[in-house]
Amino acid sequence: MEQNQLDSETFSCSICLDLLKDPVTTSCGHSYCMKCIKAQWDEEDKKGIHSCPQCRETFTPRPVLKKNTMLAALVEQMKKTGLQAAAADHCYAGPEDVACDFCTGRKLKAIKSCLFCLVSYCKNHLQPHLDVPAMKKHKLVELNKNLQENMCSKHDEVMKMFCRTDRKCICLICLEEEHKGHDTVTAATERTERQRELEERRGNIQQRIQDREEDVKLLQQEVEAINHSADKTVEDSEKIFTQLIRLLQKRSSEVKQQIRSQQETQVSRAKDVQEKLEQEITELKRKDAELEQLSHTQDHNQFLLKYPSLPELSESTHSSSINIRPLRHFEDVTAAVSELRDKLQDVLRDKWTNISLMVTEVDVLLSGPEPKSRPGFLKYSCQITLDPNTANTLLRISEENRKVTRMNKYQSYSSQPDRFTGWPQVLTRENLTGRCYWEVEWSGLLVHISVTYKNISRAGGGYECGFGYNDKSWALVCLQNSFNFGHNNIWTSISGPGSSRVGVFLDHTAGLLSFYRVSETMTLLHRVQTTFTQPLLAGVYVDNTGASAEFCKLK
Repeated sequence: MEQNQLDSETFSCSICLDLLKDPVTTSCGHSYCMKCIKAQWDEEDKKGIHSCPQCRETFTPRPVLKKNTMLAALVEQMKKTGLQAAAADHCYAGPEDVACDFCTGRKLKAIKSCLFCLVSYCKNHLQPHLDVPAMKKHKLVELNKNLQENMCSKHDEVMKMFCRTDRKCICLICLEEEHKGHDTVTAATERTERQRELEERRGNIQQRIQDREEDVKLLQQEVEAINHSADKTVEDSEKIFTQLIRLLQKRSSEVKQQIRSQQETQVSRAKDVQEKLEQEITELKRKDAELEQLSHTQDHNQFLLKYPSLPELSESTHSSSINIRPLRHFEDVTAAVSELRDKLQDVLRDKWTNISLMVTEVDVLLSGPEPKSRPGFLKYSCQITLDPNTANTLLRISEENRKVTRMNKYQSYSSQPDRFTGWPQVLTRENLTGRCYWEVEWSGLLVHISVTYKNISRAGGGYECGFGYNDKSWALVCLQNSFNFGHNNIWTSISGPGSSRVGVFLDHTAGLLSFYRVSETMTLLHRVQTTFTQPLLAGVYVDNTGASAEFCKLK
């Protein structure tokens, strides 16, 4: 196969790339089809210099070409042995390939581009650049479909210079005209400097790739650890709750058994007393009948003889006080069980807040752990100002747009599409991204301290506008002696004393939102772990006249 390929190249015309037809040989030793070389030189007649398409040797005057009969005979012989098919195996350029600019007729694929000639060459036509000393100095590069972009569109010259003043490639004519006096260097010099910067940037990128790949591995390990821990905790929690349920069921069964046992004992005692009382009643009725019969005796002597023989009425063995006992039997047990239920509910409510906080504290913070002290939070403090254009007309903004107060009459605000028309609410100006911390000092009966997406609805009094009542906002409801947290109209009661100052920590990237009671120490009130899809704004809702909320200046 290699021999056939060599033969096909030997007996092919480097112009049309087919087998030689009427082959002629120039004085430099290269062979062409008579028709191909004549057409080539007909074009060169205008310049008066004729050259070999392969080695570029020039001829003056134009040589007279004669058919090479020996080569023609060899070609005919090769045709008979199948060389025609072998010649067709050449790699011709397709629609997606870079074609050789020097080929005529059907073009071969180019393999190199010359930045000096601004031409792409196939293997055959590239040879002079490899052999001719003058052409060896040309700059050969990998194939470039956009060679013409290296030409100055104004002067049709190769752009070999770079203007640092205008940040663009220029030709030598540009250098002497519109770029004269500018800071210019050769394109090669600029490339060398930019190449150095490029390598530095690549180094940085590669280092970041390495760091991120390491982070990915760590996160994968963390995900596995989270999944394992979560699965085990769910399993353990289910076992513990099952044990609690079984304990309650056991206690319920014991109470039931004790009640039934006591019921049986007391009912048996009551029936014994009842039987004896019934016997006593029967005996009393019999004696009453005897007395009644004696009372009807008409013979006085008989009456007097029989009366002393009647037995005396014995004392009853049971007191008549049975009928006046209070009718409370097992109701006290019900009260005791109810008291136990109430105490368990209190314990579960108090402990449930701690359990929920423990769950939300499990997180993977890509930007590092949440600060543990107020000085740590203050590193992320941001100055926040209120946007009067969003304030409901019952709210007054003061203290350099940091304080909002609920008034008893409407304020003279201009009409704005961003203004809350139904809810006494206001938003801040600043978009909150990354890590942010701020504190709010509030007073009054009820204030919402919130974060929300900017596209929360503003018009009307529906839930789509109220902080905490929709999926666009998160709100801590501050009351005198307690807190509640709401998102998408799902509310959670937060136990513990109230506080007039609340700290808010947001890690937008990690999807973390935490509220703190701020006093001498910071106490976590509630934490949210979610995914924020937009930048956030801070906001406040002020419920009653005279109530206020102020975004504090933090040092």
